[in-house]
Amino acid sequence: MKPPGRCLQVFWPLVLLAGVLPGRAADIPDVIPLWPGAAPGSEGLTITEKITERSTDPAKPDRIYTQIVTPTLTVHRPEHPNGAAAIIAPGGGYTRIVIDKEGPDTSAWLNQIGVTAFVLKYRLPGEGHKHGKDAPLEDAQRAMRVIRAHAVEWGLDPARLGFIGYSAGGHLAASLEFYSSRRVYASVDAADSLSARPDFVVLGYAPAGEQGPPPANIASLRAHDQVMWDYRIEAAPGVVYPPTFIVQADDDPTVNPRNSALIYLALKQNNTSVEMHLFRHNGHGFGIRDAIGPVKIWPDLCAQWLQGIGMVR
Repeated sequence: MKPPGRCLQVFWPLVLLAGVLPGRAADIPDVIPLWPGAAPGSEGLTITEKITERSTDPAKPDRIYTQIVTPTLTVHRPEHPNGAAAIIAPGGGYTRIVIDKEGPDTSAWLNQIGVTAFVLKYRLPGEGHKHGKDAPLEDAQRAMRVIRAHAVEWGLDPARLGFIGYSAGGHLAASLEFYSSRRVYASVDAADSLSARPDFVVLGYAPAGEQGPPPANIASLRAHDQVMWDYRIEAAPGVVYPPTFIVQADDDPTVNPRNSALIYLALKQNNTSVEMHLFRHNGHGFGIRDAIGPVKIWPDLCAQWLQGIGMVR
């Protein structure tokens, strides 16, 4: 077992250890590479990851990641872990990842309610990956499988692993929810035999993808536009999806609230348990840090929902 504070350099074998008590989150490495080698379709890419700081206030960092080749999970441990865990996918329009605005603040909130948090740095579709439109979902599926493979070893409950996403990260969360069984990459180790289906999903101002008849020239569109067509949120007949919590502001200028309504209806169509909160004001991208007025209560509402569905005990 790797000691805390070290990066997971190679993928550990799938283990199911009897007698491991839940809650030993300190045994999880700080940073977990998702793939044992190069990510699928990213072999040979020579781009270098770029981090850009957009804030002039040291107390309020606002970094963005671009040119991502090595996707990772960064762990944030609660003081009193209860065995539940969640992956967080920040937004950024599939052209960047707004890591500070929607990552650490959400992790801190989850940690307060005993949930171990993993912030996902995922590949972006337009940065030269062979199957660019699939790259974000490949990383999301793999992230769920890696955590599920190590859940017992890391003191986590493999039946209480969720996925939280905001904006484009919310679309990625919904894509994982609706397309968890779609094969988007070839198996690389034992973890890929496990389910990528999250046990709960939280969607913040998430796009539902493009609707209506697809255009004939999808392949010629920009990669992040192809994602919205190929992974539009539509319910498959008879499939019950993971319990879902949806939050958005009605005055969102970037993602029309109709998107949340479409996702809600797609879930209800198949009798999936779903709770939605639409607040009058707060625009787009509020996360937790920039939530003001009535929308500030959404994390409390979500915590109560998580308790109600048995994910937080």
